[in-house]
Amino acid sequence: MKIQLAPMEGVFDSVTRDIFSQIGGFDHFVTEFIRVSAHLLPSSVFYRYCPELHNQGRTRHGDPVFVQLLGSDYELMALNAERAVDLGAPGIDLNFGCPAKRVNQHEGGARLLQEPERVEGVVSAVAKRVGSRVPVTAKVRLGYENKDHCVDIAKAAENGGATHLTVHARTKIEGYKPPAHWHYIAKMKRAISIPVYANGDIWTVEDAKRCLALSECENLALGRSAFSNPSLALEIKSQLLTVPAPSPGLSWQDLSGHWLPYFIETTRQTYSDQFALHRTKQWTKNLGRQFPEALDVFESIKRSQKLQELSSVLTFRD
Repeated sequence: MKIQLAPMEGVFDSVTRDIFSQIGGFDHFVTEFIRVSAHLLPSSVFYRYCPELHNQGRTRHGDPVFVQLLGSDYELMALNAERAVDLGAPGIDLNFGCPAKRVNQHEGGARLLQEPERVEGVVSAVAKRVGSRVPVTAKVRLGYENKDHCVDIAKAAENGGATHLTVHARTKIEGYKPPAHWHYIAKMKRAISIPVYANGDIWTVEDAKRCLALSECENLALGRSAFSNPSLALEIKSQLLTVPAPSPGLSWQDLSGHWLPYFIETTRQTYSDQFALHRTKQWTKNLGRQFPEALDVFESIKRSQKLQELSSVLTFRD
């Protein structure tokens, strides 16, 4: 079993990838999407989204970080993928899953699921340019409005040259509304020969077990659930694999005493105090799904205007 940290715009940046890599359980990471629209992007853009390129595309702990691209122009996607690989990206992930209206209106993300041949075209252009050097992977959903073409979408990605496929078990229209339709992933997996990562509503080890059974997959991608429970990947591997994972499970004391202070300090150093304040509110609110104490912290800080105000609740260097 392999588990990837699913990319989430505005959530999983280099700081959080560093933390989750240290915590463990994930086999590889994917950047937030880099939008490709009109031209070949400068190197600075790739370094901004993926500072790990300065370390051969790996976290400080050594885990690979694939660069994710979003766009629909075949040649531009290929050129930008080539630049990312030249800069050290160990893999390229192609985003056909983003449901955001602003993205879909500009012919990006899940919009292309309406035309599987365009999914194949983008994957093929990128794979022909860089596929001999690094893996080219794709992130999709079950469809745009309905699930009728889910198998066509999977075949399009494979025919284009994708080396693995990550499937969010909902359509674009369904967004993130429960339930996730894991059994549809099984239909897609049966139709292709490349590895498939199942994604969507895997909140617990029991969810993971059910998802693997219904999707017929061996691999998982965790996003929102990992943000709420950073040790979920470790817990899944510990309980579902014959070889136990080391030290599974984080306590609230682990998070509040070490990881949250580390997160605050690293985020303020990387960006700014105000950005660190925003991200801390975001993470504590999400951690509240797994840790009730985190909700208490969030309630205490949600109206804070300055980072220094958090020091009465969380310990970090002021």
